[in-house]
Amino acid sequence: MDPRTVILADSALWSGTADLLLVAWNVLLWVLANAWWLSLIAALVWVGWEITRRILSTMALKERTYVELVPGGQFETSEEEILRFGAQLIRAASAGKWWVPRDARTVRIRLRADGTRPLTYRVEAPASAAHMLQQTPYARVRSEPARPVADKTRQHTVRAVFSLHGTSASRLREVPLEPDPLQPLIDAVADLRADLGDLAEVCLDLSPASKWHLGSRRQQVVHASRQRARQEARREAQWMAQDAATLEDSLGWQLTQLLTPPDQRTSRRRLMMSPRPPRIDREKALGKLMEDTGLVRVQLLVRCASDQLGRAERRLRHIEAALDVYAARTRLSSVGWSWGPLRFGPDRWPWRTRFDERWASGRIRPRRDSWARIDELAGLLKPPTTHARLPLLAGDIPTYRPNKNLLPQGWYRSADGTERLLATREADTLFEIQVGKAGWGKTTRALVQAVAIAHDQGGLAFIDPHRDSWATVAPYLAHDTIMNRAWLFDLTVRKATDRLACWNPLSMTSAAAGHEVTAAVVDAFATSLGWGDANAPRAITILTKAVEALVTVNTQAVAARKADCQATVFQIRSLLTDPLFRAPVVYRLDDDAKRWWATSFPAIPADALPTVLNPIDRLAASPVIKAFLGSPIGSYDMRHAMDRSKVVWICPAGTGPTDRLLTSMIVRDMLRAGLSRRDLPERDRTPFRLYLDELISLNGAASSSLAEITEQLRKFGIRMHGMTQLLHRISADVRTALRQNASSLSTTAGSIEAVRHITDEWGDQVSPADAAELGRYQHFASFTVNGNRIGPLRLRGPELDHVFRGLARPNARGALHRATHENTGARPLAELTAAASTHEISVLDFLTGPEPGTDPDAGGQGPDEPNPTPTQPPTTNTQQGLFA
Repeated sequence: MDPRTVILADSALWSGTADLLLVAWNVLLWVLANAWWLSLIAALVWVGWEITRRILSTMALKERTYVELVPGGQFETSEEEILRFGAQLIRAASAGKWWVPRDARTVRIRLRADGTRPLTYRVEAPASAAHMLQQTPYARVRSEPARPVADKTRQHTVRAVFSLHGTSASRLREVPLEPDPLQPLIDAVADLRADLGDLAEVCLDLSPASKWHLGSRRQQVVHASRQRARQEARREAQWMAQDAATLEDSLGWQLTQLLTPPDQRTSRRRLMMSPRPPRIDREKALGKLMEDTGLVRVQLLVRCASDQLGRAERRLRHIEAALDVYAARTRLSSVGWSWGPLRFGPDRWPWRTRFDERWASGRIRPRRDSWARIDELAGLLKPPTTHARLPLLAGDIPTYRPNKNLLPQGWYRSADGTERLLATREADTLFEIQVGKAGWGKTTRALVQAVAIAHDQGGLAFIDPHRDSWATVAPYLAHDTIMNRAWLFDLTVRKATDRLACWNPLSMTSAAAGHEVTAAVVDAFATSLGWGDANAPRAITILTKAVEALVTVNTQAVAARKADCQATVFQIRSLLTDPLFRAPVVYRLDDDAKRWWATSFPAIPADALPTVLNPIDRLAASPVIKAFLGSPIGSYDMRHAMDRSKVVWICPAGTGPTDRLLTSMIVRDMLRAGLSRRDLPERDRTPFRLYLDELISLNGAASSSLAEITEQLRKFGIRMHGMTQLLHRISADVRTALRQNASSLSTTAGSIEAVRHITDEWGDQVSPADAAELGRYQHFASFTVNGNRIGPLRLRGPELDHVFRGLARPNARGALHRATHENTGARPLAELTAAASTHEISVLDFLTGPEPGTDPDAGGQGPDEPNPTPTQPPTTNTQQGLFA
């Protein structure tokens, strides 16, 4: 190439470069000369952009969708489900329109507690993401549409902003899912009181990571890592130089130099090689910023309020402590600083306005280092699971107040240390089972409920095989409003002068249906004695026909206004064995019934009758039972007690075969009385409660009746409470029916085997070992409130002298006993026994007297009158032989 061409090219290049430098210099001079105007224009452009961005953000944030996640009682989750839900939230945050600014592309998780619910879990996202939030990856969580939160103004409010503090590469602590990571936060708001206006809310705002922002942040992190490495290298070199200088100035080094030959001595200082900075591992330096997937910007806002001074501040400190569960090399800490008594931060001017704006709108403005991955926030990306111990709030279950249709259940200690007497609504409490060892508070708890019902003008029947409960409860029932409703049937009397009320199971004075009375008596015998179609069909048939015949006679006696001539169960023996008694009875039956007595009964062998007669003979052998069942007219009328809200106390004498038969008759009659209420409109079926103590002894006598009461009588206003020491000794049918329909379950201490049947109903919330270690009068119990199960809760059983101390009237016990005797028409035991022994004569006189509808004083026959009807059954030898 020609050298002149090269020289000309170089001259042109330098000339062009000089021109560019001149232009740049002129531009710089112009900028400096117009700096003020340019700065103003730049400021105006920036302000305009900010205003535009804020307007667009406000427009976008006004269109939000709200859902509440409601977990089931057995909700559990896994890390995979949480990651899927986190990915769903990221997609929901980005579901806005294309023009939505970055700070408005957010999704908010709102954890809220106001004293009415333990901790609600809401998700707020752009309206266009509504379809994405209709379902969640959680199998046992319902996603329900919700409205924006509208709160009343509280007198005292505190605010806090939490951000991630730590290195960008470090992570929050990995919190296990069991126990629930939300438990510290649940405990922090456990003692909120709605009556004081307490409120606590935690809002977690998440925004997807933008690529350009993330790339810039990565460069900053890597550059910062390199700078730290260089600083460490320089610091290490300084230390090495200092160590070398120190070494050369030491006595040992100087002696070494003196002892070294001159030709081998070092004439100058040794050269020190500075350490090279270590190579930066990019993946290690970036840490959680290395991957784009699952990376979000985080903003955590907390607001606590109350109408009482100081409660909001204490709540905020509790929440700060609860968030420490995530602390590791990176932690969630509040933004702000303190200087003596002064604190600067979101709760002070001028930062408060910015906080309130972000709180109300959902706009996100996190700190530079507030980056986190979804798995770091796993504990906050789910509702409370079954592993969380939710507090019991005042609104979850009522506090007992007299005369409010409430049943006291037990004393519960709240998170703040206060105790209150929990109660369930009468309409919610249908059937209940209490299990536990003797003397541990089952009966005491039932007595407290019985007193509450009695003073609330409700009706109940308490069956106590030991009678001790009546002596305990009497001082609390000795009030005028209860005395006129109290009935006592005490079958434990012994003295001839003791007064006893009566019951005729075959009585027709209450206008009951004859077939219902027959079925109740026969079923009671069959259940108690174990009769069935397979093993005792003949005995059931004989007893059915006998009772049916006597019920027919009693119906006629009542119609003839001779109710005192009604037959009792003891006339069954005479009907089956005495032809002279049988003939007038059969004469009063209809043709179909007569046909059975004329054809089938004579064919029954004589050895078949003792199966039916022996139980009746055992009943007659007891003077007390004979007096109780041997009167034609009795005051025991369970249907009347149910309809008139009577307070009935029944004390059987024992648990032997004879007493079990009597108990079976009583329980079966309760079932009949309850079913007979079908003739009442539903609104007129006043609730009536049955308390059955020592359910094991009652189950042996009336197992099928107990199961049917539980299964059928809810619609008729009958509720039942059963108490037993060993639930597994109850028949399988009764046990299954009780557990299926129980509104309340409770257990005191007991053996592992005994309490397991109750704790199994609660899943893993209470183990049999936990229940077995309960102290005296301590219970685990679950209840139904507004259709939802509450518990299991640990309660201290109520006691009469504590709950109703002001109602005790021990000096009025005598008046209560006299009132119960007057209400039931009780008579001395000796008088009743004597009357029962001679009552058959009265029945026979009625049977052989004129039939109902005839006039015994009619003396003749008119010319146009038909032949007269015989006024008494024939007693010819032929008919006597037929029924012999």
